[in-house]
Amino acid sequence: MERSTIQEYLASLKGKRVAVIGIGVSNTPLVKMLLRAGVKVTACDKKPKESFAGLAEELESLGAQLKLGPDYLKDLDFEVIFRTPGMRPDLPELVEALQRGAILTSEMEVFFQVCPCKTIAVTGSDGKTTTTTIIAELLKAAGQTVYVGGNIGRPLLPDVDGMEPGDVAVLELSSFQLMTMRQSPNIAVVTNLAPNHLDVHKSMEEYVDAKRNIFLYQNQDGLLVLNQDNEITCGFAPEAPGHVTLFSRRQELEKGVFLKDGVIWVRNAMHERPVLPVSDILLPGDHNVENYMAAIAALDGLIPDQVIREFAAKFAGVEHRIELVRTLNGVKYYNDSIASSPSRTIAGLRSFRQKVILIAGGYDKHIPFDVLGPEITEHVKELFLTGDTAAKIRSAVEQAPGYSPAQLPITVIDDFEEAVLAAHRAAKPGDVVILSPACASFDKFKNFMERGAAFKKIIYGLS
Repeated sequence: MERSTIQEYLASLKGKRVAVIGIGVSNTPLVKMLLRAGVKVTACDKKPKESFAGLAEELESLGAQLKLGPDYLKDLDFEVIFRTPGMRPDLPELVEALQRGAILTSEMEVFFQVCPCKTIAVTGSDGKTTTTTIIAELLKAAGQTVYVGGNIGRPLLPDVDGMEPGDVAVLELSSFQLMTMRQSPNIAVVTNLAPNHLDVHKSMEEYVDAKRNIFLYQNQDGLLVLNQDNEITCGFAPEAPGHVTLFSRRQELEKGVFLKDGVIWVRNAMHERPVLPVSDILLPGDHNVENYMAAIAALDGLIPDQVIREFAAKFAGVEHRIELVRTLNGVKYYNDSIASSPSRTIAGLRSFRQKVILIAGGYDKHIPFDVLGPEITEHVKELFLTGDTAAKIRSAVEQAPGYSPAQLPITVIDDFEEAVLAAHRAAKPGDVVILSPACASFDKFKNFMERGAAFKKIIYGLS
């Protein structure tokens, strides 16, 4: 796809019928930017007008047409359609529009088309947000002007006009954003891949294929950073059009980023050197060691090692990711609401040297829990289950080798607050209580942030 400036792109839309589907976090700034540029926009959303608390009226005052309610996808007679990231591109209504000649795109796809500076993007099943944040903050600490966006922060397309060629855009990209991507970043990072979002993706194969788009369109100067310890990600290496750097926590690599004697090393054709002692990393858990390894691999040669060491010693992590909420009467309460898959919860459980009291369960993404059962048996002293998946998780634990009802009591409480309070009552001084659901939140909450905030409010309310 040919690159253009944002001004050229906006000029190309003038006089065309443009629809933006989904009036949410990523698309509202897009709608406003298009309207300011004199583009005729129809904003479509399945929610009724009264759900937008004044936003609908604001968009209308700026010149937008609104198409709201259950028929928002009916008769999409437009030349250019921006889809919201979570919407499948093969919905019958979108396919019909494409057959009539419409162009289907998204805020992120256009961003890659017009971005004037270096792009670094991170995807994976787990660790995306933390790795993206580490990369962005390290670049800032080294004096770079950094823009953070994609699936984290805010949409960056409205910021493009102010970006300089020497700046860096650091992006977290979901499988949904990547499904229709036909451009790739200068530096691509895949943290790991495991079954996820199978409630939306038709198959694991489709999910993995979407992730591939983060590197398939790189040129020979592009860099792809892959997890050697993950069977799926390391299999991407032969497909990369450009350079590949592997990282491994489990084995010493001839070339790449690896762990040796408790220190993260970098080894390449030029030299090898120790970069970061694991003991200097404030964030707990092996998965956070891997997040640092991915960031170091992506930024090797771009920032001084001293900046990495100083940052790792003080970075306390991202909200809702094994976040210490408070210590009360000797009990530590952690919010790991981001853990919306079994692999994420497993990583959280392995972060602690002691057995924990776990609160889990939530919306059913149709991911199997068989791998979670043995991990809970090994790392949990008492289990509190809530939400749609409670029975499935309970079954996986009870069928795990070595499970003993006497050693691992399981309590199922559908009400989220009651489950949290029950876990609190079970805790003794020295215990760790962690919300790490292994499931999405949509059975009871809008998203994992709302779930985490609800957990924190309950914990802060304890006396």
